[in-house]
Amino acid sequence: MDSAWLALERPENPMTITVMLRVEGLTTSRLWEFLDAYWLAWQRFRCIPVRRAPGWWWEADPVFDLKHHMAVAPEAFSGEELKEWVSARLNQPLPDYRPLWKFWLAPNAEGGAALLLRMHHCYADGLSLLGIFESICPASPQQLPAIYGSPETAQLQNWTVAAGAWLKELIGDEIASASGGRSGDVSGRVEGSSGTLQDAGKVLERVAQGGLKLVNEISQFLVEPEDSPSSLKRPLLGRRHCCWSTPVALSRFQDVARLTRVTINDVLLSCVAAAVRKQLEASSADLDEAILHAAVPVDIRGQLPAGIAPEAGALGNCFGTVFVPLPVDGESALERLYRIKHETRRLKKSWQPGLAWGLTASASLVPEPWRQPLADVFYRKASAVVSNVPGSREERYLAGCRITEQMFWVPQAGDLGLGVSIVSYAGQVQFGVVADEAVMASPSRFLSDCLEELDAFTG
Repeated sequence: MDSAWLALERPENPMTITVMLRVEGLTTSRLWEFLDAYWLAWQRFRCIPVRRAPGWWWEADPVFDLKHHMAVAPEAFSGEELKEWVSARLNQPLPDYRPLWKFWLAPNAEGGAALLLRMHHCYADGLSLLGIFESICPASPQQLPAIYGSPETAQLQNWTVAAGAWLKELIGDEIASASGGRSGDVSGRVEGSSGTLQDAGKVLERVAQGGLKLVNEISQFLVEPEDSPSSLKRPLLGRRHCCWSTPVALSRFQDVARLTRVTINDVLLSCVAAAVRKQLEASSADLDEAILHAAVPVDIRGQLPAGIAPEAGALGNCFGTVFVPLPVDGESALERLYRIKHETRRLKKSWQPGLAWGLTASASLVPEPWRQPLADVFYRKASAVVSNVPGSREERYLAGCRITEQMFWVPQAGDLGLGVSIVSYAGQVQFGVVADEAVMASPSRFLSDCLEELDAFTG
């Protein structure tokens, strides 16, 4: 799954995650000591992904030096200048002859020091990355990280053993279920061979039903209609701009979710649907006929068998994707919200996240000519990526300095040019938008439309 993001990226749309922290009083010397002691304790951060048939491998950088992965911008950036500076870093390629990550520090930015990280998606997904920050950024400036660091070891054997154990457990469960929950040697029961054959028949019937469900789920996934042509589906230029909102109280989302009996994620997606609707209205699109989806990452760590599921603090990618239809033809905020609720409930009961995870993971294993058709299975069924990552509930400290804000921007694979990210931190929520110039010249208007939809619920 990690190498899939190397196989699927394009020059005009690199698979990099961008994180920004606002950290009070963070200096260059403090950051250097922090990265050297804690960040580099994860061995993967000293490695380069290297292509060697039949796959990708982590290899230690023989000339690794932290100075190659840290830069300082001493300028006193204003709010708007900081946004332009971050956007410029988004478009700056990471050299492939070094580990694919880098920090930038703007210690004199308006509102407090800004710490920016760009990292290739193959190292970690957003959830595991924020989990690492939580583990090395304690809740008190006097507290040291309790657990940090991880060696980089091959996982292929773990996958083989776990797959065998899972299959054995599945067959065992089916036999136990078919025999009414009775354990022991089925063939030794009084009923004799006829009972054994009946049990075997029930097992085969259950397995067949599971196979039919799998075929049905795959069919539904493949026949999901592609998104309509729109201003969000233009050929990409490879130049991106980003913006982010001021912190919004998490309680505003919680109040709406409680009163309307939906989830906070439903409220967030409804805000995105409203902003997409206005984007289409501006381009005179036919809203009644428009079909648009948001590709929403879904954490599947809890669904993976033992041995495959990552341990706390481990790097890697463990998420599937669901394609949520955006009700851009909805006339009111409540209509859009309840239609989102209906679709998310349907998708939660499906196997789509696991199927998407499996198909994505196969990307680096298929021949080069087949990768584009595989990628199109996903990217033609969405017009934007929307990612919601829950951060720490309490304030954290980095190198003894208080983190006041936490923001990230999600990469957009294939020909997707719009990414919307939402992250909660210490009782606050922030929206982030990143867009290719071909799709959106200035994403700030889109961001304002998202916040206006929230006002429609709470105003």
